Amino acid sequence: MPFRRILTAIFTCCMATQLCVAVAQDSEPANQPSSEEKSVRPGINEKFVDSKLDVTEWLGRFEVESREVFAFRTNVLKACGIEEGQHVADIGAGTGFFSRMFAEAVGEKGQVFAVDISPRFVEHLTRQGRKDKLANLEVVLCSDRSVKLPAESVDVAFVCDTYHHFEYPTSTLASIHDALKPGGTLIVIDFERIPGKSREFLLNHVRAGKDVFRSEIESAGFELVKEVGIEGFEENYFLKFRKIAAKSS
Repeated sequence: MPFRRILTAIFTCCMATQLCVAVAQDSEPANQPSSEEKSVRPGINEKFVDSKLDVTEWLGRFEVESREVFAFRTNVLKACGIEEGQHVADIGAGTGFFSRMFAEAVGEKGQVFAVDISPRFVEHLTRQGRKDKLANLEVVLCSDRSVKLPAESVDVAFVCDTYHHFEYPTSTLASIHDALKPGGTLIVIDFERIPGKSREFLLNHVRAGKDVFRSEIESAGFELVKEVGIEGFEENYFLKFRKIAAKSS
């Protein structure tokens, strides 16, 4: 009996020690900030991740002459300076009209990643790419925190009317920074948000103005190269950044 009690005590002590170790491993140190980034706009992408999303409806919204970036897409493409043989990521590709233009611009030796958070858009992009026989177009389903691209795999990351949809901008920008090659280019096109000037819809829909977005991007390890004036743009702006070393946390 004494021997059994000794074994029981040893076993209980060992189990308690293992439990303490497990709890310690699962807990973050008290002096470390939480690794969980808070959403800056909860639900901003809810309609896009809906499995019932009607792509036809969005074709009518995205690929229409009343939309600046579509109406002046040729001017935008020229300003991007895409070269043959480059690898380009169209982040927030949507219905894919820029992805297809990039695929033609980079040629057979280049590569285009059409990246989107919407499973329905991804299906559409895949079908359209096959229909158009774009062998250099790869479709990628991303998450709300990462573009899901390999490290140093792209020369240019293109984010058009999508940055304000980044629910976790710090995490998403970090993934873009990782995906770009050293000295790679990040292009951001988004809506001007100017109280008293911008449309009410934009004031309510876009969470912040150009200066705030620029500051967030620069804090993620990018430097502004220039703001490009696009002929025809009235509500949008075009910013070109260069990847530099990420700032240490």
